[in-house]
Amino acid sequence: MATIIDGKAIAADVAAKVRAETAQLVASTGVTPGLAVVIVGEDPASQVYVASKSKRARECGFHSVQHDLPESTSQDDLLALIADLNADPLIHGILVQLPLPGHIDSGKVIQAIDPDKDVDGFHFINVGRLATGELDQAFVPCTPAGSMILIERALGTDLSGLNAVVVGRSNIVGKPMAHLLLAANCTVTVAHSRTRDLPALARTADILVAAVGRPEMVRGDWVKPGATVIDVGINRVPAPEKGEGKTRLVGDVAYEEASAVAGAITPVPGGVGPMTISMLMANTLVSACRGAGVEPPRF
Repeated sequence: MATIIDGKAIAADVAAKVRAETAQLVASTGVTPGLAVVIVGEDPASQVYVASKSKRARECGFHSVQHDLPESTSQDDLLALIADLNADPLIHGILVQLPLPGHIDSGKVIQAIDPDKDVDGFHFINVGRLATGELDQAFVPCTPAGSMILIERALGTDLSGLNAVVVGRSNIVGKPMAHLLLAANCTVTVAHSRTRDLPALARTADILVAAVGRPEMVRGDWVKPGATVIDVGINRVPAPEKGEGKTRLVGDVAYEEASAVAGAITPVPGGVGPMTISMLMANTLVSACRGAGVEPPRF
């Protein structure tokens, strides 16, 4: 059976390092990392995500600000708020919770954020920095950044020459994940819905990252024996065995099958998910360190 990569424990390690480094930054420079989270509308899932991010920021010792805007907020008003946050020296990270209401252009809003405060890593400037290997200057999207830490915990920091297959080509996970693996000297293939004979390609992977949003698509016979499997997916599926109308969470990987073959694997839940918020906090701390002229910690 595969070694289970405990995302909860590793995320707690990252959060503890953020807290310690934040206390040191405050003591040495007087600078407190500041995170502003903006939410527009009443989407229940978004409300939960935003509350958890704001809570974690406070736990890390950050200056935490949350802007709750009504659904009717105009794009111009939202852009004006972002301009104010860009100019606020107490704010080092700005996060606009997605999705936004349909009358607001999400792309325009994301590109309005100062790239040096773009702790989600979605601004074109940060995308370009990552794509060209300038990792010391880039903010990397939190989910692939966290996934990379899980890979390194399983395999060590020297990944040179390993074959990596990323299943999924989204701008939020698949593409940045591929760039991170390339920067670590892996040989990387990005697979997607048009890839021919995907199972055979997946079986070439020493590192297999699944990020497609399709429940249990990656079967056990897709996995090379001993491979490290990172399951980014989180899907809610019916669970009639729990009772009528009940559901359960599964990943993009058929966990029971894959764990019998893989060398190491992330569970769902409890794998990649917990890393995302911890990496958001890490990015915000790095931004504050850069602003204070202090060498940022590495995670």
